[in-house]
Amino acid sequence: MKTRQLTVYRGPCAILSDLNLDIPQGKWTSVIGPNGAGKSSLLQAMTDLLKWDGSITIDGRNIASFTQKDLAKKIAWLDQSSNTPDEFGDSLSVYDTVMLGRLPHQGWLHLPSETDHRSVEQALQQTDAWHLHHRQLQKLSGGERQRVLLARLLAVDSDILIMDEPLANLDPPHQADFLKWQSNLLAQGKTLVTVLHEIHFALRADHVVMLNRGKLHFQGSSQDPATHQALISLFDGRIHLEKLGNDWIALPN
Repeated sequence: MKTRQLTVYRGPCAILSDLNLDIPQGKWTSVIGPNGAGKSSLLQAMTDLLKWDGSITIDGRNIASFTQKDLAKKIAWLDQSSNTPDEFGDSLSVYDTVMLGRLPHQGWLHLPSETDHRSVEQALQQTDAWHLHHRQLQKLSGGERQRVLLARLLAVDSDILIMDEPLANLDPPHQADFLKWQSNLLAQGKTLVTVLHEIHFALRADHVVMLNRGKLHFQGSSQDPATHQALISLFDGRIHLEKLGNDWIALPN
């Protein structure tokens, strides 16, 4: 996935401008930046949910040339606002919520297929939420609801998964589970793009994109010393990085 001279708008205002990004196929890319940097706007443009100029391509094909249904098959999307209590109806069940992820694969007014049901159960099992499948989504805790929404994302079975704050409301064991199924998806050749505020998790990605004030600050390998220096600069020298085992963690100065 690539962007060239990408400008992203919210209403009449340009939130991001002149972004040239290379998102490696089959790798995990994390997007980092201070509040208001344009991280969520970038992800929404990549899913064609915001107005944009320039180009966004997948395998050399501009996403504007995809039908809405074909793009929904190609890219699965988790919005950070999806976990708000009023996002879904009062009576929608967990199972039906995850089944929404199968809509791009279903014909008009067609009932879910055996494959759809199998995909939904598998996704709920993977996010440790199968035992909730008969519950109403609105009756769940924030962490439980987030796991269900991650299951909906998995149920799409797309090549590219774009996630805005996927760790929101997850406790440490389920954060660890998230990292495990990220590894499984990468092993399947999936491309992952996440916005994460948890820098120690973001630096586990293969590739890092840093945004600041609507511009590209830096992009590169998460293990490159130049990336670490750029990250410290991004936060005005108010953090430093320490290695803990195989991981890098950010600590305040």
